[in-house]
Amino acid sequence: MTVDEERRRGTGPHRFGTGRDAAPGSLVAAWKARVARDPEGTALRYFDGALSAREVDAASDALAAAFEARGTGRGDRVGVYLQNVPQYALVLLALWKLGATALGLNPMYRGRELRRIVDDAGAVGVVCADEDVHETLGTLAGSTVRWLISTSALDHQRRNDPRVFATTERPAPAPDGDLAALIGEFGGRSPSPVPLTRDDVAFLTYTSGTTGPPKGAMNTHGNVLSVVETCAPWMGVGDGDVVFAMAPLFHITGAVVNATISLLTDTTLVLAGRFHPEVALEAFAEHRVTYTIGSITAYNALYELPQAGPEHFASAKALYSGGAPIPPATVERFRERFGVYLHNGYGMTETTSAVIAVPPGERAPVHLPSGTLSIGKPLPHVTARVIGLHGGPVPSGEQGELELSGPQVVPGYWDKPEATRRTMPEGRLRTGDVAVIDEEGWVYLVDRLKDQINVSGYKVWPREVEDALYEHPSVLEAAVVGRPDAYRGETVVAYVSLKAGLSATAEELIAFSRERLAAYKCPRSIHFLTDLPKTQSGKIRRAELRDADGTGPVSPPKD
Repeated sequence: MTVDEERRRGTGPHRFGTGRDAAPGSLVAAWKARVARDPEGTALRYFDGALSAREVDAASDALAAAFEARGTGRGDRVGVYLQNVPQYALVLLALWKLGATALGLNPMYRGRELRRIVDDAGAVGVVCADEDVHETLGTLAGSTVRWLISTSALDHQRRNDPRVFATTERPAPAPDGDLAALIGEFGGRSPSPVPLTRDDVAFLTYTSGTTGPPKGAMNTHGNVLSVVETCAPWMGVGDGDVVFAMAPLFHITGAVVNATISLLTDTTLVLAGRFHPEVALEAFAEHRVTYTIGSITAYNALYELPQAGPEHFASAKALYSGGAPIPPATVERFRERFGVYLHNGYGMTETTSAVIAVPPGERAPVHLPSGTLSIGKPLPHVTARVIGLHGGPVPSGEQGELELSGPQVVPGYWDKPEATRRTMPEGRLRTGDVAVIDEEGWVYLVDRLKDQINVSGYKVWPREVEDALYEHPSVLEAAVVGRPDAYRGETVVAYVSLKAGLSATAEELIAFSRERLAAYKCPRSIHFLTDLPKTQSGKIRRAELRDADGTGPVSPPKD
């Protein structure tokens, strides 16, 4: 068997554990093995700053002791409400050392969005950016959260790039302390040892899933290790590689395929805060990045930079795009300009990120009937099949619902047994995506079963946007759909009817929604109708609006 075959089948040697073939029992065991192999190797880079594996281990030990002193322990959920900064990795490791669970919180969430997830998870603590302390304290008042600790994105670097940092002035820290100060205070201390297993929950990652409101997918240590153990050799990530955290770390893709893979292998993780195209482009060249995964929106933003050239990607071994299938023309355009092929990847929060991907060195074929570029082939130990309406498999080449199973699939949703049984019968994940698998094993996504909207890899549930619009005093009815968008994959479009005698403009409603929702959830355009299409029972027919050409009036109808 060749090395390439070993990589694809997942049978080659892994660099996890004390021996080359040892399987670690937890993420902490895998991390400790990495530190033992090369304690002085650079684990994190952040602009002009760097941290060795030994320094990261000591800092995360101190943080774990600080969290433990605040009563945090095994099974507790702690929100990580940060952008892509080194502190994210330190907090993850600290929580895992306690046996606690990292609750990923999107820093764009505000008010009700944030509170809903914190309440559902029953979080006991939150780590946030120092500039968010005041608003976060107000949002979380009366919740289960017992402590709030803050940190500054200015830490661990001295470049102070004005494109990234609007100011170098530091707000007052949270009442329960500043992360850097706690590391100093608890330096040299370690938490009480916890006998972790692969069944302990490492991440609680909220998703809209295939149906309904946000649900917490319980990504266990075993789930995450299974992705690391298959993705790293499959995608060719190895000793000495440099991984750029382009996907946000609060998203399962960034948390696992960028951050955790890098932390548990002998590679360097490069962070640059919230994605900024010019900053990211410079990071590729400065740090000689060899691997990353991000949304097609991020790659499109890099492509649009006039100064971008092949030299910026000269060190790249494999670039992956996840969150949404890439149009074939976009892949070819990127390759012609930069000399690098963008590989598709597919995963869900419920599969702990990537489970289907295009192997490095291969070109994804196009499904001729639909013109869809393949999302790749199943990774080792993943079973992918297409099922029909009655749950049985369909013949090769025919479409149906994509069903996935394997050690990467989560055991269920947090505190939602019925949703778990419905979406994951007998551990098999019903993805809600319509797919075709050809005779060679290539998988193609050709349609969607759900109303969920995919904006740059972020999932938007229409009901949440509609609920925000309904809060406006002039809105009578609202329906939200997704429409194809060359830049974002899909864009959010709203159809609205107004109450008699009241008025509102599209600009006013968009601004109103921005006060209540993360920016990516807000409608990019609003169409006004006298009456929205409905079924005989009075239910608004989203499908009819989704199939419309989007050229309806963008101003309210005249009385």
